[in-house]
Amino acid sequence: MKAIVFTQYGSPDSLEQKDVPKPVPKDDELLIRVHASSINSWDWEFLNGTPFINRLMFGLLQPKPGKRILGADIAGTVEAVGRQVTRFQPGDEVFGDLWDNWGGFAEYACAHETAMEQKPVNSTFEDAAAVPQAGVLALQGIRKAGHLQPGHRVLINGAGGGVGTFAVQLAKLSGTEVTGVDIPHKLPVVSSIGADHVIDYTQQDFTNSGEQYDLIVDCQSNRSMSDYKRALRPGGTYAMVGGSRIVPLLIQSFLASLTGESRKFCLVAEGPNKGLTELKGLIEVGKIVPVIDRTYPLEEVPDALRRFGEGHHKGKIVITIKN
Repeated sequence: MKAIVFTQYGSPDSLEQKDVPKPVPKDDELLIRVHASSINSWDWEFLNGTPFINRLMFGLLQPKPGKRILGADIAGTVEAVGRQVTRFQPGDEVFGDLWDNWGGFAEYACAHETAMEQKPVNSTFEDAAAVPQAGVLALQGIRKAGHLQPGHRVLINGAGGGVGTFAVQLAKLSGTEVTGVDIPHKLPVVSSIGADHVIDYTQQDFTNSGEQYDLIVDCQSNRSMSDYKRALRPGGTYAMVGGSRIVPLLIQSFLASLTGESRKFCLVAEGPNKGLTELKGLIEVGKIVPVIDRTYPLEEVPDALRRFGEGHHKGKIVITIKN
């Protein structure tokens, strides 16, 4: 089968399309003919070997032999099932997040049956592939605030990216007042999916505006914890999605527990596919829609990753696989 392979950390220039053996499913796995995948921040970080924890998990000096095909989000058709699989059968159309198995930038991939869900009936494979990782992270981030209610104020930092575009739509479902923060060329998209206010972060620092929010979903991690604290109402919640400031977050959370601070500081890290069934339902009734920037064929994955790394994309970048 054809796959995009990398054997050393670095830029998209290190990626090559190669013919590799078709994977064989274990007893509890599905063999999936992949029709579409999508790019997430984790793909970019793993390719570059950052943060260092990725190297500890997937190969210190170079990616391990079994971790050389990027791509976590997939949508495709079940080709075969292991003998212990009970939820799916050949011919089922599925989508999900492979998480640390990777392997989505290829014609076939194997996945544990718990990593997959039936594809939304009204979605193309391209739309479905844009959902799993970004949609689940957005849903988990929104849920950190508990029960959002009409009148609550929510800010999404990085609202024009993959997680951000889902977070804006999910926050609006609760009737909240949503503010989206991003670079100028992404703001029209943020407004189009329901944000009540947009902020160009190159012109305005939302942490110094005097405005406060009940929930901040942070997809950028580009401010200090004290800055975020200043922008939170008493009793408000800060939810970090990824980022390089995990240690300051944990310190702030620990200090808050000692001082009785009413504001909460949380890391979004519940794991893959937690809430994917709920997202599928919301997509099927038209309450949320994946925002797709561009689609690229499998052989152009390096170009797709370059666009992602430059930060030009709005929403998700999707990879289509013809097989």
